[in-house]
Amino acid sequence: MRLYVPLGITFIAGIIMILEFFVPHDPFPTLGGHVKDWYTIVASSAIFLGILNLLRVHLKKINLRSRNWQYSPVTIIGFLGMFGTGVAFGFTEGPFFFMFNEFVVPMGATMFSLLAFFVASAAFRAFRASNWRASLLLASAFLVMLGRVPIGDLIWRLIPGAAESAHPNLVTEIGEWIMRVPNMGGQRAILIGAAMGVVATSLRMIFGIERSYLGGTD
Repeated sequence: MRLYVPLGITFIAGIIMILEFFVPHDPFPTLGGHVKDWYTIVASSAIFLGILNLLRVHLKKINLRSRNWQYSPVTIIGFLGMFGTGVAFGFTEGPFFFMFNEFVVPMGATMFSLLAFFVASAAFRAFRASNWRASLLLASAFLVMLGRVPIGDLIWRLIPGAAESAHPNLVTEIGEWIMRVPNMGGQRAILIGAAMGVVATSLRMIFGIERSYLGGTD
């Protein structure tokens, strides 16, 4: 019973959402609206479960003195401070707004800035001209970056006859063409593949083939 009830709910909700998309006549739009409302309610409830899980995990790490447990008190104090300030003074302006702009935003910017070093490291490994594909990738990346930085325009202006050319900056135009044509084609192929994967996974979940979301339910 514990297995068939969630599978049945998933099947009914999934079929309703599919029929709402393809059959724009009652009662499917109404049923689809109800399913969306229930999704919002369940997602909102999951936030409170996430809060409890956050506190449970970090309190356990503090109690067991697990690895890097020193960061857990900072996490708990920061969360309770932001939550308490929002409840006491509101979540739109005042102290909460100040704390969000002065603490959360800079920390988020720091985390995103660290990604630049990982991207640079991955690019260094990927751009090694070990074969013709890597060489093509290296040349394309070099042209795109050269066309988007001021030194690319300076190099173009130093070429004899570039000032009289019909192209203001050929390097920039090549970089823009790479981004607009080959890059866009690759992005569309990736998006189409991802969409097909989403459809396949959704159908597997609706028909009960994919059951990983049920956890250890028997």
